[in-house]
Amino acid sequence: MNIHIVRILAGLLLFGTVALRASQAGGPVRPLADDFVVVGESDDPLNTPLYSPSILRLDSGRLVAAYSRHSAKKPKREVLLTSDDGGRSWKQRAELPSLQGRVFKAGRSLYYLATGAGLPISRSDDDGETWSAPVNLTGKELVWQQTPANVWHAKGNVYIAYELAGRKIDAWAPSEKALVLLRAAEKSDLTKTQNWTTSSRLVFSDVLPGTRENDPQIDYVGIPFYPQSYPNRQPMAPKRSFSPIGWVEPGVVQILDPDHYWYDPSGRTFHILARAHTGGTGFACLTKVVENDDGSMTMSLQDAPSGKHMLFLPVPGGQLRFHVLYDAKTKLYWLLGSQATDSMRRADRLPPDRFDLAFNERQRLVLHFSRNLVDWCFAGLVATSGENGRTSRHYASMDIDGDDLVILSRSGDKRAKSAHNGNLITFHRVKNFRELVY
Repeated sequence: MNIHIVRILAGLLLFGTVALRASQAGGPVRPLADDFVVVGESDDPLNTPLYSPSILRLDSGRLVAAYSRHSAKKPKREVLLTSDDGGRSWKQRAELPSLQGRVFKAGRSLYYLATGAGLPISRSDDDGETWSAPVNLTGKELVWQQTPANVWHAKGNVYIAYELAGRKIDAWAPSEKALVLLRAAEKSDLTKTQNWTTSSRLVFSDVLPGTRENDPQIDYVGIPFYPQSYPNRQPMAPKRSFSPIGWVEPGVVQILDPDHYWYDPSGRTFHILARAHTGGTGFACLTKVVENDDGSMTMSLQDAPSGKHMLFLPVPGGQLRFHVLYDAKTKLYWLLGSQATDSMRRADRLPPDRFDLAFNERQRLVLHFSRNLVDWCFAGLVATSGENGRTSRHYASMDIDGDDLVILSRSGDKRAKSAHNGNLITFHRVKNFRELVY
């Protein structure tokens, strides 16, 4: 037999063996948690989307969850639930009028901190079985906005990042949102205004000169990707437009590695990672907050060692809402977000059922890990809803349950109105997530 044919056959055999092993091992993209439990389902998918899932694992093993029901025909409500069998079944415990908040523990109590005018908060002293009526922490002149991002615990305090609505424009307005960090002592009553401290604020358009003049003073990274028409939407194609750039949906972390350039040995520095609305993909926005000697907190930009501001930080999926969780056992940050696959598709060539512009893709929920918040390693595909333009797996929250990650996703099937307005809240479990580290 010709030696070249032998080599080709040997190569094909080797390739087939490697491919078989990869297939048996799950392949290069591992389907970590495609199976799910339906936690919430809309009875009217075209008029009642479900938003903003939040999940918390208690020391007892109980899971506590919340999601928002946005009805055009009925009062909007936040649904709170618990599970005592690892997420296989769920029991509804309460409905609250406040929306799009997060569930977290502080001291011996659970809290649900929502969004909206006045910053409503509710409390549970029985592990989520009953909840108090919401009370406002601020005056209603302050409109607090956010999705259920993470809660950071340090030095006996909880730290929570929020955004404040600002100047109204004739477009979606992340350009006018102010980022702010909130702090409260865990053992205090968090339904009392006096127990909270608020940092100074930064408004995106004040930080990046030229934003309001449609000439942001940044070049060489393609931000903004599309032309903008502040204070209006920029038409891109029939029924598609682009709003001015900005930041939205922040989370808070700390650098804990003494070898990191941004490590603060005093423990007074916190970093805020926010979704970057730029029209492109792969960037988040970065700020930092420093606690002062008098207890006040000041927000500013983080500098590189060169002295240059790092307003934009490369983060996979940073163009949409993401969730960051720190795992003390691995000393790694885990990132749950959306994967873009065709962000360069022209606006006028998108399928009719595709939501918004090409960068706003919501079908693939993916997991990454990082030791430093800058270099992210792909861990796997958590779940996918397929290629239908109306389906989705996105805007998810997560917590650690022993060796697993428990995840609550804002989801949609083919009955959903759009990938944005989903009709399901789904529960997923990534088993032995630490084994994904390489």
